Order: sequence, then structure tokens, then C-alpha cells
Amino acid sequence: MADKTAIIIGAGPAGLTAAYKLLTDTDIKPIVLEETGFIGGISRTAEYHGNRMDLGGHRFFSKNEEIMNLWREIMPLQGTPARDDTLLDRKKPLAPGGPDPEKTDRVMLVRNRVSRIFYLRKFFDYPISLKAQTFINMGFSRTMMAGFGYMRSAIFKRKEESLGDFYINRFGKPLYEMFFEDYTEKVWGVHPGKISPDWGAQRVKGLSLSKAVLSILKKPFVGNSSKNVETSLIEEFNYPKKGPGQLWEQLAELVREKGGEIRMNTRVTEIHGENGHVAAVTAAGDDGEATRLTGDYFLSSMPVKDLVCGMCDVPANVREVAEALPYRDFITVGLLLKRLEIKNETKMKTVGNIVPDCWIYVQERDVKLGRLQIFNNWSPYMVEDLENTIFVGLEYFCNEGDDMWTMPDEKFIEFAIGELEKIDVIRRENVLDSVRINVKKAYPAYFGSYARFGEVRDFLDTFDNLYCIGRNGQHKYNNMDHSMLTAIEAVAAICGNKKSKNDIWNVNTETEYHETKSGA
Repeated sequence: MADKTAIIIGAGPAGLTAAYKLLTDTDIKPIVLEETGFIGGISRTAEYHGNRMDLGGHRFFSKNEEIMNLWREIMPLQGTPARDDTLLDRKKPLAPGGPDPEKTDRVMLVRNRVSRIFYLRKFFDYPISLKAQTFINMGFSRTMMAGFGYMRSAIFKRKEESLGDFYINRFGKPLYEMFFEDYTEKVWGVHPGKISPDWGAQRVKGLSLSKAVLSILKKPFVGNSSKNVETSLIEEFNYPKKGPGQLWEQLAELVREKGGEIRMNTRVTEIHGENGHVAAVTAAGDDGEATRLTGDYFLSSMPVKDLVCGMCDVPANVREVAEALPYRDFITVGLLLKRLEIKNETKMKTVGNIVPDCWIYVQERDVKLGRLQIFNNWSPYMVEDLENTIFVGLEYFCNEGDDMWTMPDEKFIEFAIGELEKIDVIRRENVLDSVRINVKKAYPAYFGSYARFGEVRDFLDTFDNLYCIGRNGQHKYNNMDHSMLTAIEAVAAICGNKKSKNDIWNVNTETEYHETKSGA
């Protein structure tokens, strides 16, 4: 394979992993083309006035040991989890005898996972627990309805024709209506009854109310290993000291050091293929000048919609499906605060005694806010003045071009502040600084023409040297580790000269994996 070249579209987790694996496992030179000026895609870390934002929230854990080892290879793991839930003191070593954290940037921390649901202006465990406080928060009538609803769902199973059916079968209709229905509609902009159950098959998978209860009973015997419990119930995860983008920036450096090439601000506009073979792509830089790049292999993590639209001689049915593929876009507002109004009523200790959550699912029906991140709790190094300020991220889901997307920054930030104030989380006078970031095509969606996605996949698979990888590359809501696995499988297919792409497409189809909330 000497003197061969692979053109990789996208410098996110999938594209960078593919480049790295090609350099370590083959003699193929990767050329990575990234449309934006940022490394990491939606997994990047955005910085504003010394404070850092994780766009979407990214926990580094996987049931796949190869992925865990690769992360540790890129960025060494330091520290031990704080068993009493105390956040790391930035002035202390990461572990006994370990390095001074102020002098060591490129390390992964071990963090405690806390995520809760905010509903009825109260906190509920996530996933839903059977603690007394849960029933107190719900009230007697809701608790009774939830119990009878769950029993009914356990006896009378629905035919799963939609995501709504999927949830009801696992949690019962009352719990579905309380904790899933409205939030899911916030995320996707359509009712769960109109979304394919494929979403649940990928993101909810093995988790149900009974699994959550069983996990509690098993915990004293099996511990917290990711191999022993449902991933949604994992209590610890790894996290780069300065956010997820730090790891991908480090991987990009390794790719360059090993001889790979990464071209930023370079957008692929055309894919030149015929007779089942891709010969080249045309890419344009900031100056608008187009360049034709030839290669032997082509790995694409660009949105399938854009990939197909950049091709010639596409069958009419395939182009019709691809052009109509739905996506959900994303807006995050970063607010630097003096304080939060919500109190830490848990037994977990935090710097400043703020609530311990990494993120909070906002189930309240009177606001459009979907999720609230507290960056202090992801890593103490995400916030410049950890002792005196709190940096939060408000997450909104929208469609590119809609009213939220086009609203001027200042007006949208004021709207977001008003929503947090409305649900008694902050006071406007405690806002010190703010920023807004829009992200296009953050989430491939499972409705509309997605039902015919197989026609698009079959067409793309006719090209012997084209490999679709990553979240947008497969129009599949992959997490970081699954996106990386698609890249690893693509490189394995190249090395093994495999004609079938099934191993690449089949990543993230096992029956156990991730989150039960329909979010990022």
C-alpha cells in the first residue's frame, strides 16, 4: 500500500481516528479536509474569555476496550475518582505522587457522573430511581399512575411503530408522558409518535425501569465497571483536563507528527466518481479557490445529504431521499454567573457548594431550554475563576433557518437568561458574561425520508473505495466511541481488501449501550 493516499473528509472523532489508524497500521498517507477552523467537530471545546464550553457534553467511556486504550494512548489517565464526590482541587496533585496539575495539561481526569431531571421545579434522579424522594416529588397521584402504568406496559406490549411506543413498552405511559414525551419533542421538533423506533434501538437499547432497579440491586456485587452495568447507569467517566476538544487537538498533532496532512477551512464541494469508483474530490478553501485532490481511498464523515448532493449521476430516488434527510441543529448559550439559585441538597460536596450535576435535563414544559450543563463539574479547569464564578451552558435544539437560529445573538441570549430566571435557576443580575454558539447538523434525525435511508446506503456502497464513517457520515446518532469504531472498521476493510461495508455500517447496532434521554 506504499505511496497510496486516503482523502478523509472531516476532522472530527471519526476522521482523525481514521487518519491515525492509517498512519499506524498502513503506509497510506491520509489527507484530512476540514470545512471549519476547528478540530473535533461537535466534540470540540469552545473557549470564551478564558472559560471553556463542551458543546453537547462528552463523557469518555466505552464498553469497547480498544477505544478506551486508544484514548489513554492519546492522553494519559491521571488521578482517581473522588469517592466523596469532592471535586478536584486545582492546587493539589491529581493523584498521590502524581504530577502537579497546574503544570500538566495533557491528561485525562477521572470524574463522577451526575445527571438529573428538572421537572415540577424539582430534581429527579436520572435514570429514574425508586427512592422515597422520587415519590415525594411526584406526589401520590402521579406515583400511583406511574406504578399502574408500568405494570400495564409489562403485560400488554405495544407494537413498536414509533419511538413513543418504544418508550411506553419500557417505562409505561405515565412515566413516558412525564419524563420523555415533551423532552423528546424539544430535541427533535416532532412528536415521538412520528419518530422511528430505530432511535430507541440505538440510544435506549437495553435500559428500562426494570434494568435500572436491577442495577441498584447488583451494584454491591459487580461494582461500577462499564462491563457490568448498563452504560446509562455508569457513575464514573474519563474527561480531558480542558474539555473534549483537547484530546482531538492532541490526536491531530499526532497525525501531523506521523506524516499526515490536515487542511483546515477546506470544504469538499464535489465528489468525482463513476463506474463504482471515486477518483477525486474538489475542495474550496477560504479564498474560494477550488482544488482537485486525487486519492486511492475516500473516507467521508460529512453529512450524507451533502455527500450525495456533491455527486454526479445519482439515481433520482437516491437524490430525493438524501436531499430530504432531516437533521436537528443546536444552539448553546454560555453564561458566566456569580451564583445559582438552585441549592445543593445532595450529600455531594462541590467547590462553592453548587449542585453537583454535569448536566441537567430540563423537562419543564413552559421553557424551550432542553439541557443545562455546569462546566465547573465537568472539570475544574474549564472555568477560569473556579472559586468565584460558575460557567453554565444552555442547550437549545432547532432547525437551521428557523426563528431561534436566525435570532440575533444579543436577543437570543436575553431570551435564554429569561428562561433560566423563569424556572428559578438564576437571577439576571448575577450574569457576568455571555456567549452564543450555533452548530449545524448536530444530530441526524430519524423521521421523514430516513425511512428510505437504505436506498442511499445501497448506492454509496456501490463505490468500492468510498467508506462512510462517523455520525453524519452514516446518518446515525453515534457517540464518540462508535464514530471512532466506524473509522477503525473502515481502515480494517482497506487493509483486508474487503468488498463488503457491512462491518462499518453495523457499528452501534448491539443491544446494550447509551442514554435513555433523547438528547445529545
